[in-house]
Amino acid sequence: MRPNNTLPLIPGADPFSHVGSRTGVLLCHGFTGSPYSLRPWAAYLAEAGLTVELPRLPGHGTTWQDMATTGTDDWYAAVEEVLLDLAARCDEVFVMGLSMGGALTLRLAQEHPDLIAGVVLVNPSLTVEDRRLPIIAPIRHLASRLLPSTPGVGSDVSLDVPGEGGYDRVPTAAAATLPKLWRAVQQGMPGLRTPILAYRSAQDHVVGPESLRILARRAVDARLTIHLLHDSYHVATLDHDAATIFEGSLAFVRERSRSGEGADR
Repeated sequence: MRPNNTLPLIPGADPFSHVGSRTGVLLCHGFTGSPYSLRPWAAYLAEAGLTVELPRLPGHGTTWQDMATTGTDDWYAAVEEVLLDLAARCDEVFVMGLSMGGALTLRLAQEHPDLIAGVVLVNPSLTVEDRRLPIIAPIRHLASRLLPSTPGVGSDVSLDVPGEGGYDRVPTAAAATLPKLWRAVQQGMPGLRTPILAYRSAQDHVVGPESLRILARRAVDARLTIHLLHDSYHVATLDHDAATIFEGSLAFVRERSRSGEGADR
């Protein structure tokens, strides 16, 4: 089954696109989330003059039942398509991601090293946090019939905000495909050569510290810089430290841009 593209979107879940300089940025939102969680970041980079694409992953931003018809292969294919389009229009492309979107960006860097000038991660999800997943994955179709969904993991923000434009339920069938993505990313880490800037919230109730430990341990040939965020939860792009992330990511692009374009601030 494929996601239903005729379903109404959650408010703020529509994609973001901006044509700017020949330096492009692809932003990837997280699992059960939507572009809403990264829209302020995308708008900041667009205002700086960059070309920015923030797609909505298949099955996201509508209903969790819609998402249940999708999995990591669909989400990766969607961001890969946007990357290839950006690379055709821009001289260089940077990829940035939140949570599971961080895993997608790293996979893009592994599969397309010649197209990506740098990676920015915010609380990336790169390993199992729910220990039931390895058991569910091989029997995901049976599991999804017995337990179609579980309580949501989104809206982990210390600020008093409406949410992150995501679901309050997690579709079991979709969640069971996450280990496949994590395995692929972990196996490809020794080959990473792209510079990586990562942000990690000291208080994260969704993703633990092991993901960045794995990245630091296995991506031995990548130039990795990690900054700790002391005043934000998991969805740090909507939290107290959002400005730190936005400004740091723009500085990262400026420092590594071959063209020096898109820096109006």
